[in-house]
Amino acid sequence: MTLPRAITLGLSLLAGSATWAADLVIATVNNGHMIEMQKHTKVFEQANPDIKVKWVTLEEGVLRQRVTTDIATRGGQFDVMTIGLYEAPIWARKGWLKPIATPASYAVDDLLPSIRNGLSHEGKLYAAPFYGESSMTMYRADLVKEKGLTMPPNPTWAQMSDIVAKLHDPARGVYGLCLRGKPGWGDNMALLTTMVNTHGGQWFDMAWKPQLDTKPWRDAIGLYVDLMKKYGPPGASSNSFNENLALFNEGRCGVWIDATIAASFVSDPKQSKVADKVAFAQAPTAVTPKGANWLWSWNLAIPASSKQAEAAQKFITWATSTEYVNLVAKEAGWHAVPTGTRKSTYENPEFKKVAHFAVEEQRAMATANANDSTLPKSPYTGVQYAAIPEFQAIGIAVGQQMSAALAGKVTVDQALKTAQAAALREMTKGGYYRK
Repeated sequence: MTLPRAITLGLSLLAGSATWAADLVIATVNNGHMIEMQKHTKVFEQANPDIKVKWVTLEEGVLRQRVTTDIATRGGQFDVMTIGLYEAPIWARKGWLKPIATPASYAVDDLLPSIRNGLSHEGKLYAAPFYGESSMTMYRADLVKEKGLTMPPNPTWAQMSDIVAKLHDPARGVYGLCLRGKPGWGDNMALLTTMVNTHGGQWFDMAWKPQLDTKPWRDAIGLYVDLMKKYGPPGASSNSFNENLALFNEGRCGVWIDATIAASFVSDPKQSKVADKVAFAQAPTAVTPKGANWLWSWNLAIPASSKQAEAAQKFITWATSTEYVNLVAKEAGWHAVPTGTRKSTYENPEFKKVAHFAVEEQRAMATANANDSTLPKSPYTGVQYAAIPEFQAIGIAVGQQMSAALAGKVTVDQALKTAQAAALREMTKGGYYRK
């Protein structure tokens, strides 16, 4: 039987509308640049009307748990995952990620070499960097000047201790030092590992034996707990990046040592009450400059289980492109663009005009070396982490002990003793260390 043309056309349109869009589910972290990306989703959807983006925005620790579980079990909940420099090469080797296509228009050679290399496996890119970072010192230049002090461009921890002691003025609502205290391998342990590195320590020796019961760990963690108890904000054991960012932007931190990416937020008058009073220096050093500042990037990757790989590739190409950087600059200003990924961003004269932190950020990223981050030789790569699958569990367990020490629930020696036993157990069970 032949249907009338109008009915045939109507059925065709209905069939088309039933499959009009690829639902692209993206898991991401709840920080400023990712929130900014979500604001511009409509631009991508308008250019790709067959794709509808759905966001799952999570706190950093929860994100890591969710995406790790999903990708390991091939659950297929997400089509695009926000993952770190730590996960990308490990998951690529396991075959859990699809390679990222890099057409000529993507300008892959524009990516900073340290970030591009960290995201590659056997010459292929397996995650595209959305933004990259190291760590550095952000401080209130007005308060430093008021106290008759000088912040060195390359401060030592001894100099930093003296400065934060003099800036500490809780009666005026200003705490001398804000540092991460919330437990997690990517939370408090990111900072604490850099402190251990610069004090001459390491996670594991060349026999893969954990080194948490050594002098560099005791020196670094002892200094951290002492400074934070004397000059940190109340409840610091619950604070990570976002909490300290809020404190600093309210004018309540004299010094904050954290991710370079924060510089664009603390210097933005739309977000920060002290935007015109902020200055920058390198992360503090102690025994050695090695590993004093970390290296990290948040990246977009396609899990092998994604049911919308083609749409995922389109989104990732757009969100990590120079086109996206220019879009953010146009809509929100150059201070809001994601940094730490492309050479062209730092070369842009408009960016240079507003990004007073750019020189220090570039210096920090250039000196961070994932292949040589400890004074004694180490068997692992990574600055603020060890690039082995077992590190997540170890880092979480150790982070909990360090947070407990900061909260005064245990002593530093007790925390390190417990942490050493936990790390030794995991490394023995994993077959890395044999007595």
